[in-house]
Amino acid sequence: MNEPVIRLQEIRKSFGSNRAVEDLSFELPRGSICGLLGPNGAGKTTTIRMILDIVGPDAGTVQVFGGPVTHETRSRIGYLPEERGMYQRMQVVEQLAFFGELKGMRRSEAMREARGWLDRLGLGDRADDRVEALSKGMQQKVQFIATVLHRPELLILDEPFSGLDPLNVDLLREVVLERQRDGATVLFSTHMIEDAEKICERVCMIAGARKVLDGPIREVKRSAGLEHLVVAYQGSPEFLSHPAVASATDHGQWVEIGLAPGADPQALLRRALETGVTIDRFERTEPSLREIFLERAGRRRAAHNGNET
Repeated sequence: MNEPVIRLQEIRKSFGSNRAVEDLSFELPRGSICGLLGPNGAGKTTTIRMILDIVGPDAGTVQVFGGPVTHETRSRIGYLPEERGMYQRMQVVEQLAFFGELKGMRRSEAMREARGWLDRLGLGDRADDRVEALSKGMQQKVQFIATVLHRPELLILDEPFSGLDPLNVDLLREVVLERQRDGATVLFSTHMIEDAEKICERVCMIAGARKVLDGPIREVKRSAGLEHLVVAYQGSPEFLSHPAVASATDHGQWVEIGLAPGADPQALLRRALETGVTIDRFERTEPSLREIFLERAGRRRAAHNGNET
């Protein structure tokens, strides 16, 4: 059995009285794309910093490529931090070559690869500009190039699509999938669960500093035990107050409905038609990751509140 690329065992981290991560265990299989998901402040970035040995855990163990993080280990990792940082007065291509050299590339190789990536991501004509002359989105793409330039075995991307337009999100997503096909392992951190559902094979969901879900997406959905409907309709939403509806999320053109345990969806359909609603779509479906997370995180919050004295 292949050794997981990342293995966390009951790691904990607090900053003063603030508990950032508590008893988190997690394994990232080689060659997979895993989403580290949760709301802002859930502990995702702190977890990544412990993986990279930027901060140490208060308890528990962290292994990357089978052992502690070393200088050699770091050369095999590409890390895109949530807080972007570039040398603003340095030329774009020079900066990329510099980062490549830090990861062990020859300068000529780094320059060649940098110009190739800039061309691919639509920045070829800005290669000799200073970074400060680029827009925020362009700078983000430059930093993404710096992350993948040396072809790392492990990519750790913290909110990589934040602030990008849909076309550039698709472009970077294509690169991430390409890197995985070439053998890279990817840990993708985001609070935008819909983004993760489009790219990830596995998820680890964190809420309130603790893990609430972990595993392959198909298995997570299959074991969720939630019955869901997708309904597109015209008319009053009054029928959504029916006892069969445990939750309803409005997506604009359609609504995602979580059914109460044992509820009959046909009873809900009859109620909708009785109130004069026109149904354009009424379909049973698997729950989205977002709905699963909301249900699990809500259950965990309720249990936590119930234990408070």
